Amino acid sequence: MSVEKPIKVRSGWAFIPVAVLILAADVALYIWSIAGLARFSDVDEMPLQYPMGLIAAIVCTICFFIFCNGFFTVQPGQAKVCVLFGTYVGTVRDSGLFWANPFFANSLKNPDAEAATEDAGTAGTPGRVLNLAAAGLSTKISLRARTLNGDRLKVNDKMGNPIEIATVVVWHVSDTAKALFDVDNYPSYVAMQTETALRHVASVYAYDHMEDDDSSNTSITLRSNIEEVSESLKEELDRRLEAAGVNVIDARLTHLAYAPEIAPAMLRRQQAEAVIAARKKIVEGAVGMVDMAVRELAEGSVIELDDERKAAMASNLMVVLCGEGEAQPVVNAGSLY
Repeated sequence: MSVEKPIKVRSGWAFIPVAVLILAADVALYIWSIAGLARFSDVDEMPLQYPMGLIAAIVCTICFFIFCNGFFTVQPGQAKVCVLFGTYVGTVRDSGLFWANPFFANSLKNPDAEAATEDAGTAGTPGRVLNLAAAGLSTKISLRARTLNGDRLKVNDKMGNPIEIATVVVWHVSDTAKALFDVDNYPSYVAMQTETALRHVASVYAYDHMEDDDSSNTSITLRSNIEEVSESLKEELDRRLEAAGVNVIDARLTHLAYAPEIAPAMLRRQQAEAVIAARKKIVEGAVGMVDMAVRELAEGSVIELDDERKAAMASNLMVVLCGEGEAQPVVNAGSLY
């Protein structure tokens, strides 16, 4: 695997006067040679110095453009990877105007080349010739944090239920050499590995607690334990993206729902669970109220009730308190017995 190496390059401000001098000398040489050639109409009488001066001016122009190609700028939050004829030289992380070898590559081309890796030294030394398979990528890499908003994926959770899930990942390049040379295209690599990691994490956990399978409700689920699932996703991404020199800052779920084909059935199950929980609360409260009513009537000697009539009274109170509709009273105009 490639290893990033820092490299120091010269400040570009010191070479600007050199470029100006070369340009001035080139212009003066053009003027001198053209003016000398204009004074002679006969080629045989023309001194050789003027044609040679024009040729020298043309060569000087070519050298000027090659020299100016060595200037480059690095903005804050960027890095410049220096590659010379397929050899990784180093990475410039300082910001500013610099001048370096004009033949440093500005982008990595030829994606289908089957260039073999030749080690002229140990891994990470300037003599290491790398396979430039990441064609089309600029040698200027952004080190700023990036956000990948993943698409909604349909996967199966631990219980086999189809669910829809999506994530957002915040990442940045931490090793420029790995990002350019160890993977084909690091932005695409991050996107594909994010989808793979999300599918894996979604298959490890259940969507929510199933009462039949987990009566204690202590296991981690996608719906109830967002923080734990997000941390597990981040660890999975860190492991997968380490080869590309990418560091994951944060990973969060942005969408979680049952797939449309089972959503109505799961909604009815959740509604049934809610109804059961509500009924349970109502019954617990009604039992307490009935017990209190019977006990206070007995203690206050308001009326004397035997066990049969206590049971009838408790039954009637339970019907009144637990019924969904309003109770209709029945007035007994005759004797109690």
